[in-house]
Amino acid sequence: MQRSENRVLTTHAGSLPRPAALRELHVQASRGAPVDAEKLAAAVNDATRRVVAAQIAAGIDAGNDGEQARESFFTYVQHCMSGFGGESPRLMGQDMTHFPTYGELRRRTTSEERVDLARAPMAIAEVRYVDRGPLERECAMFRRVLDEQPSGFVEPFMNAASPGIIACAMHNAHYPNQEAYLGALADALRVEYEYIVAQGFILQIDAPDLAMERHMSFQKRPLEEFLAFVDLTISLINRALLGVPKDRVRLHVCWGNYGGPHIFDVPMAAVLPHLYRANVGALMLPFGNPRHAHEYRCLRDLPPPADMLLIAGVIDTTTNYVEHPELVADRIEQVALAVGNPRRVLAGTDCGFETASGFSAVAEEVVWEKLRALRDGAAIASTRLWPA
Repeated sequence: MQRSENRVLTTHAGSLPRPAALRELHVQASRGAPVDAEKLAAAVNDATRRVVAAQIAAGIDAGNDGEQARESFFTYVQHCMSGFGGESPRLMGQDMTHFPTYGELRRRTTSEERVDLARAPMAIAEVRYVDRGPLERECAMFRRVLDEQPSGFVEPFMNAASPGIIACAMHNAHYPNQEAYLGALADALRVEYEYIVAQGFILQIDAPDLAMERHMSFQKRPLEEFLAFVDLTISLINRALLGVPKDRVRLHVCWGNYGGPHIFDVPMAAVLPHLYRANVGALMLPFGNPRHAHEYRCLRDLPPPADMLLIAGVIDTTTNYVEHPELVADRIEQVALAVGNPRRVLAGTDCGFETASGFSAVAEEVVWEKLRALRDGAAIASTRLWPA
């Protein structure tokens, strides 16, 4: 995995805006409506070309395919794994029930033309990875699009879901307990993890569950039970990664990609020592939003392992405010000084910009402006951290 040897490298969390036509196809498919496979493939191909070119133009160093082929960052697994069906009604976040008018406001302002993650399918039979075709096609298409570009990324990556987020949002109605379900998911995901890395991409595991589920699934349970879930999930991720070099993997953790109160978020200091147990080369954390921007200070008292990079989220993906490059630079510097070595720090976003088709708070044009601000802020920080 590339380090920031002479300047701060830029990246992002993965999902990028989908064109309206592609979004509509994903939403239809997620609701069980028939979708023309050739039409969907053509739309995905065109959208991937668009987002790859836009990332390169914006100055992103480590980019991906924008997850254009996927309906969401985790429910895509139902198309390659067996055992899913029915519906999993999702418990509302603690801040939404604590502030009922906020919950109502969110419902009024959320488009119906989106993939509904609150009603994902559940495990009703044995979960196994039975069809690698979608993954193979997505990786091959991304490689093909990269080869078409006159200039590419310093390093490309591909996303994959954590077993924890699948288990928490796609409920278990088959296995005797949650631990058995998580284990089955981890064993199935090993296929995906190993394949992505074998194709020459950095693997990013998206694991909002390792922080967000404290105020979701575990909101009425003791903190110790949530931390035990974190430890179990990380141990299973490590098991799934046994055949993958750790320096080819980065782990993204966040508190939920929505502009809510977040007053019940578990403090970063409570989970950070547990996250460091992941056998990965980089940890991606959010420092760009108002609730967690101050927590870079945790890195002083709880420094990452010596062989782990830190990808700092310095762009908020839930607001249309475009961060000033000077502010971006300040945030990068704060993290670099807390870590103690700027070469171990990359600059990124707090989360994805369209984690599920149609679920986006930021206008598409503003997304690219934010990524340009990320590039410009990283350039400013680089002149300060590597003075001539």
